[in-house]
Amino acid sequence: MSSVRGLLAASVISVQNYCFIYPACQKCFSRLVLSSRRFNCLKCGCTGEAKDASYRYRLSLKIADTNDLFDITVFGSCLDPFFGVTAENLQRYIQDLNQLSGETNIDASPEVLVQAVETCFIGKRFIFGV
Repeated sequence: MSSVRGLLAASVISVQNYCFIYPACQKCFSRLVLSSRRFNCLKCGCTGEAKDASYRYRLSLKIADTNDLFDITVFGSCLDPFFGVTAENLQRYIQDLNQLSGETNIDASPEVLVQAVETCFIGKRFIFGV
């Protein structure tokens, strides 16, 4: 893997995945496997109580510069200013909203959140560190 880093000015064409947050291992940031009471990291073996799992942003986008299309995923707290809250707080909000609406898919994002993310990102130009 190349260690060369650069900046890419590009416009967001679409949001690729509507699961904007994920339960993340605090040691290696990999996705945790959650059961009703426990979590487990398949990468580093970290375990704990499900209620103590931390959450992290993951926003998958299709972007375009003047010549090419790219699939890019933006992770972590750099998305806090766009969402206005940490991933932890957004997860709590989504959980509460899903409980009120009777949604059973714990990864489901409310339609209003999906629309807000599309409005905030699609058609806008950003500088991405790659």
